[in-house]
Amino acid sequence: MKLTKHLTEEIIETYRQLRGFIYAKIYSGKERYCPICNTSFRKFEKFGVVPRQDARCVRCGALERHRLVWLYFKKMTDLFDGRPKKMLHVAPEKAFTNRLKKMLGEGYLTSDLFDPHAMVKMDITYIEYPDQYFDVIYCSHVLEHVQDDKKAMREFYRTLKSSGWAILIVPITTSVTFEDPTIVDPSERLRVFGQKDHVRKYGQDFVDRLREAGFKVEITNYDELVPSNEMIRMGLTPISGDIYYCTK
Repeated sequence: MKLTKHLTEEIIETYRQLRGFIYAKIYSGKERYCPICNTSFRKFEKFGVVPRQDARCVRCGALERHRLVWLYFKKMTDLFDGRPKKMLHVAPEKAFTNRLKKMLGEGYLTSDLFDPHAMVKMDITYIEYPDQYFDVIYCSHVLEHVQDDKKAMREFYRTLKSSGWAILIVPITTSVTFEDPTIVDPSERLRVFGQKDHVRKYGQDFVDRLREAGFKVEITNYDELVPSNEMIRMGLTPISGDIYYCTK
């Protein structure tokens, strides 16, 4: 079973790299730049249920929010300072996993409740690790799928070291968070929450939920990390979202 999984992962990774190489040639140019794979392009490819122009990196697959987070990692955190760290990466993005694994080694842990390629199967409302275990926790666009998101936030707080930090990100799509646990039909969830497997729409009061869990929170807007000309080149737009940097 482990061998089959390993071979499958190798095949997927080989295909991804080959596709990225071919697309990088097709989209060759200097007008756009992905800070994750350090590659320039004529443009990013369109992506989304309602296709967004200039959205996805054709080499590593990074979207707008991924490029923003990577910039934040590099500019605003100690993630890449070479010191050993234990990092929990929930619902790992393909654009990040190999790079973070190479940098962090055995301290890097990916988790997901459903993805068989994650290192461990984990319900984030019940994290089976000790108090103050992780130096870094990164969880992006997951909590909107979790019924008891407040319990998940408390678990992140419990397992984060006093000296550690977490980046917890959700799509902010309304002014005040709205949820209704009686809505379980996928088509109705799509209508109300914008996606079949979402259980709420988060508003600007998301930060209050994080603080209620015990976190101190610093918010960085998408347009604060680089000059406006670099924002355009990296494809950073309001849809990139904001960064919620959480500490104890």
